Amino acid sequence: MEGTAIETRRPALDLIRCSDCEACLDLCPELFQRNPETGRIEVMDLPEYPEEAVAEVMAVCPRDCIEWEHDG
Repeated sequence: MEGTAIETRRPALDLIRCSDCEACLDLCPELFQRNPETGRIEVMDLPEYPEEAVAEVMAVCPRDCIEWEHDG
């Protein structure tokens, strides 16, 4: 359909609530990384994110700081 934007979503970290426990890094190193410049955990820039893996990380995050962010 012409002119229809496809909504994409990606996991986002709330760095204010993040306790830096590294649960996301341990569980999904293919999705999360530690930024070598800032030392903070961040979401990798990927074309898409596996729903099941993100849901699992969200469920184990002790500070509940990972949420879906919507684009488009």
